[in-house]
This record gives sequence, C-alpha cells and structure tokens, in this order.
Amino acid sequence: GKAFTSPDEAVMAYEFGTVELHAPIRVRIRKKGRPAKIYDTSVGRVIFNSAFPDDYPFINEAVNKAVLQEIVTDVAARYDTAMTAEILDNIKRIGFHFATRAGITISVQDITVPPDKERILEAPEAEVEKIEENYKRGLITDDERHQRVVELWTEATDQVTEAMEKAFDTFNPIFLMANSGARGNIKQIRQLAGMRGLVANPKGEIIDRPIKSNFREGLTVLEYFISTHGARKGLADTALRTADSGYLTRRLVDVSQDVIVREYNCKTDKGIPVKVLNAQGEPNASLAARVSLERVKHPRTGEVLLKKGDEIDLAMVEKLAKAGVEQVTVRSVLNCESRYGVCCLCYGGMLATGRLVEIGEAVGIIAAQSIGEPGTQLTMRTFHTGGVAGEDITHGLPRVVELFEARKPKGQAVIADISGKVSIEETEKARKITITGSGNKERSYQVPRRARLRVRDGQEVSAGDQLTEGSANPHDILRVLGPQAAQLYMVREVQEVYKSQGVDIHDKHIELIVRQMMKKVEIVDPGDTDMLPGEKVDRKLFEEINEAVVAKGGEPATARQMLLGITKASLATDSFLSAASFQETTRVLTDAAISGKVDPLLGLKENVIIGKLIPAGTGMSRYRNIKVKPKNAGVSLLDEVEALTSGLLQGKELAPEEKEAEVVGEGAEGEAEESS
Repeated sequence: GKAFTSPDEAVMAYEFGTVELHAPIRVRIRKKGRPAKIYDTSVGRVIFNSAFPDDYPFINEAVNKAVLQEIVTDVAARYDTAMTAEILDNIKRIGFHFATRAGITISVQDITVPPDKERILEAPEAEVEKIEENYKRGLITDDERHQRVVELWTEATDQVTEAMEKAFDTFNPIFLMANSGARGNIKQIRQLAGMRGLVANPKGEIIDRPIKSNFREGLTVLEYFISTHGARKGLADTALRTADSGYLTRRLVDVSQDVIVREYNCKTDKGIPVKVLNAQGEPNASLAARVSLERVKHPRTGEVLLKKGDEIDLAMVEKLAKAGVEQVTVRSVLNCESRYGVCCLCYGGMLATGRLVEIGEAVGIIAAQSIGEPGTQLTMRTFHTGGVAGEDITHGLPRVVELFEARKPKGQAVIADISGKVSIEETEKARKITITGSGNKERSYQVPRRARLRVRDGQEVSAGDQLTEGSANPHDILRVLGPQAAQLYMVREVQEVYKSQGVDIHDKHIELIVRQMMKKVEIVDPGDTDMLPGEKVDRKLFEEINEAVVAKGGEPATARQMLLGITKASLATDSFLSAASFQETTRVLTDAAISGKVDPLLGLKENVIIGKLIPAGTGMSRYRNIKVKPKNAGVSLLDEVEALTSGLLQGKELAPEEKEAEVVGEGAEGEAEESS
C-alpha cells in the first residue's frame, strides 16, 4: 500500500479519494514523549485513533465490543472524568458518522448453509441406530440411551456450527454483526444457517430428536411442532421473570436503602479472606476495589507486595497471582463497625470510578441495583435432576430469592453438627447416618433411601460438612459454624447462580445485602440489662448496652445471631416510615403507635416521605451547611470565573491567595445528628 509521513496526510488522501478506508497503508506516527514509529495500518484505524489524546498509544487492531470495553476501562483509569467523557464522545461521533455513511443490509442470500452439513449429520445418524439397538437388546437403560443420544447430537450441532463459521465470508453482514458484538450471537446464526439442534419439552427435558433443519431451509411439520414448546415457554418465562425480578429489586432496595457511607474509617481489625484466583484459575475480580487488612509478602523473595490499608486494584491482583499468593485478608462491609451505614475503608473502591468511595455515597442502593438489574437474565426453571434422585433443585432467579429470603431450600442437604467418624445403617424405610465425635458424642440423622449421600461408611467428617447432596440451609450453617461461615456461604451461593448465567457482579454488593440480613440479634439471657429474653435488637446497639453494663460492673446480656430474609429485615428496620411504605402498612403503623416508636430519619425513603433532602451525597449535614465565599472580597467568585474564561485579565493569572476560596461551614457535626 501507500506510505504517508503523518496521519493528517493519510486522512487527506482518503478525503481526496486516492486511498480507500480499508486499504493497507504505512504511516509515520509520533506520540507525545515517544520517538516516531512507522505503523502498517489502514486509514480507518488512523481516523479511529484521532478520537484519542496525543499521549494515548496507537490502537492497531480490529476493535470489537470486547476490545472497546478494554479501551474504555483503560481510558477511564488514565484520565479524569471530563477527559474520559470527551474521548468517549469522539468515539461515538466517529462511529455514528461512519455507520451513517456505510450502513449495513442483510438479505436471505447472506445466510449461507454450510455445504458439508449433510455429511456431518450422517455419522451421528448411524451411531444413534446402534444405541437404539443396544437399548432394545436390554444392554443399556432408557436413561443411558437418552444421555448418549443427547451427547451425540450436541457434538454434531457443534460441528455444524464450526463448518458454518468456516463457510462465512469475513465481510458477510450477518457474520460482521455477530462478530463485532453489535447484535446477535453465533447461536442465533446457527439456527438461521446451521441447524436448530436439540430443544426441550414443556417439562424442561431435552427431546432426543434434534431439529436438523435451519430457518433458511425451513422446518418440517414435526420439527415445527416440537419447537413450539420452547418458543411459548420462552415468552411466558420472560413475562413472569420481568415481574419477579422487579419485585426482588424492590425488596433489595428496601433492605439496603439506609446503607450510606458515613465515615472514613471505623477502625475495625476484622476482615474476610478472599482468594487471589477464582474457580477458573484467573485473577479474582472480587479482590479488586478493596482495602488490604494485612501485609502481604512475596512467598519467595520476601518483597512487601501490599501494606495494611493499601487499596487493591486489578493490576495488583494480577501481581499477587503471579507471585503465587493464595489469599488475602481484606476489609469488608460484613465486618464494618460503623454504628450507621458503612465506612470508606470497609467498602473499598467505587466500581464506577476505580477510586476509593466518597462519604455520602448511597452504596446500599448501588448494591441492590447491581444485583437486581441482571435478575431478568437469570433462568426461571427448576431443573429435574433426572434418574434416581428425582429431587428438584432450584436454579436461576428462584434460587437467588430463596437465598435472600433465607428460606429452607428445596432439596435441603443434611449437614454434620459435630466432627467425627461416619457410620451408615441401612433400614427398610430409610438410612441412618451416625457421627461419633470425641468424648463419645453421637449425632444421628435419618435420611430417605433415595437421597444421594456425599459420605461413605467409616469416613471422617468435620462439623458443617454436607452429608447428602442438595443445598445446605444457611440457618444450619449459622448454627453449626457461626456468623462468618454463614455470610460467606450466602455470598458464594448467590455468585454461583449469576456466574452460571455469565453475569459478573462484585462480591461486595452481595456482602452488603447479607450484612443487612444479619443486623439483628435475639436476646437469650438479659443479664443486668433492661432487655427482655426473645427481644430482637440491633447488633451494634446490643454491644453498646453490654459495654455500658460491664463498665458499671454488671452482668452482660447474651444473644443469638439472627439471619432474617430481606422482607423480614426490611420490616424490622428502626424506621417505621420506611417499613410502612414497603409492605403490611396497617400492621407496621399499629405496632409503631402502640410502642411509641420514634423514626431517626437515617435512610433515604423516610426523608423522601416527609419531603426533606436525602442524607446522601450533598444532602448530608456535613456538606449541607458549607458556604463558599472568596477571600478577595472585592471580586465575587463568579466574576473571577468569568474573567478567567473570557480572557479579560489579558493573560494575567490571579495570585494564588486571590484564587483561594475560603470554605466556611458547620460541616463538622457528627453523622448521628444527620436527622436533626
């Protein structure tokens, strides 16, 4: 291709029509602070790079949705918000301009059926006949037959998809759309040009006859008939899911709306362990945007990688992974000691800005929306585990609701109350599992014969281990292993559901909701306090009352940690206005009137209800009373700004002391007076 001395020259040649947009060219490019370099590139790439500042590296690759995401993240990390916004606007402008100029059209002719589709499908046909033969002879069970047939056809569908991708021209409009990440995906193109593949029946079981046709060729009557199940279920599911997901979001917002960042450091010394690598062996994104609670040294060289109180970003997570560090103890909202809301250091970084969270940020609402919004992408169905078990275990949205409402799970697993040796007795009706611990302590569990066991006779187990398949009840884990184990179990289980659907949520959002679910304790023995047995009290208040009693030489109260579902936790809040506007209005208001409750007005909802500014962001009392007045009383701050912008000062900069504005205000009151 042609060679140019500068990007401007290349763009000019394009505008004069002497060189095409996609033509390979050589351009000499000089970046700020670096020597000039010659790139083999295209005019299109040169134009795209004009959106970026002079000091940004030259992007010389095809930019699809994923690459664009990386670029935006990188830009946001390098520049401030104003500059980032400007760069993104430039990208948008260039994109719109060329999308308008070029356009894209798709026609039926663009759907190319792979030529060797018939040949690929011959092999599984023959194999299925053999499997059917073996089944008729009684060599395999119906379940095995079904499983093998499904595996065969799944493999065949994948092969057809591969052949279809190879048959596509790289500039095919349909392929371009999916490949760039603009619209559609390979699965949808497979149904148009490859084959529809296996579909499910109304019960959710896979029908073992695949749909071999695609939409380009047209379906046979039978194929059309079996594909209608899935289509109808899909539409019904979507309608139900939107409502369910919306209701989950509402409950999450209600339980967490009063969690606002209210102080910089609560000075706690407790934290949670977070693994450096995730289940796939990649750097764990949920370790980023947190504050370290310990010094971390390189296992081999002894170099200090992290100091206590350091912020951890993604680059640091990668560094820790390379060094071979397994886990780091970090600050978490689960252990935050703030009396109201949370503190900056326990919350860590804001995922939107990549910087430490600011005081006044409504992190509770952010958490609720981050969990609720992808809820519509989760599946609705309960899968049939098939075969012997016949246990339905919940997946998708119902599983998330089950966890957040702290319900007894469907298909509950039995967990060991003590550590010891397992012995299993078979009786006619059930199995009896006995664990013998130290000091001849014994615990027995009756489980149905059809329950699938996770332990063998004679095996050693630890307290909290699952004895049968299924989902453990969080209340059991709380009873046996204590609060932290229950909290981490809930976070892990909610993440399981979202990860299985390819949705990424930071752990801290789920931790924040779990913290709200474990705010209350139930008094067991009141000691010398005024509390009553069975009374449900806020944990922080309980600790304060106990400290006061101990200081006077009295007997402190004892209490049991509670785990409340999000609906119950919302109704158990200190604010009767917030609870009444959520659910069961009459009951909440009657209770509040009988017990003479006072609303401290600490959350967002109660302030909106009475028409006050919300105590978040600039509405917090510490920011509310700040008045800005210039030190240089002769010139108002507005005049100063106008003079600076319109150049009236003819290049004369204001002296530093004239520029400085004094901040006068009573912003130092404690956050407890927020309500006053």
